[in-house]
Amino acid sequence: MRPWFKRSLFGVAGLALVAASVGGCAYQHGWHGNPDEFRAKMVERVSDKLELDAAQKQKLAVLAQKMQAQREALRAGNDPRSQFRQLFAGDKLDQAGAARLIDEKTAAVKSGSPEVIAAAADFFDNLRPDQQQKVRDFMDRRGRGHWGRHG
Repeated sequence: MRPWFKRSLFGVAGLALVAASVGGCAYQHGWHGNPDEFRAKMVERVSDKLELDAAQKQKLAVLAQKMQAQREALRAGNDPRSQFRQLFAGDKLDQAGAARLIDEKTAAVKSGSPEVIAAAADFFDNLRPDQQQKVRDFMDRRGRGHWGRHG
């Protein structure tokens, strides 16, 4: 595997974990506000934890926007749980509906992923080595707490 690709892949994985963690915090704390407002707060929090400069913070904001757009594309304006429950509404699983749902979600991931990956790479590759290490440390701690508890 090429080193730049491997670094980018780890960066995307780490940033996805950061976003998932922040999203989990929002869920735990009952965040039901404006997604743009939440994204701005998330960018501020991560910026503080990583001690980002203005250019790095802007790259993080772009990444957060791309990830939010990807999440919205996956939801496609619908309630995913409702869509899933509909597959089981009858006396038999709606196999055609399940295949259609998977195709829709896969297409959404495929169409948005290049932009998310590019934004993640742009952000991660422009971090200082100590900042990149903080992201790696966070990935190592994932599942054992959030930054806010151990930062």
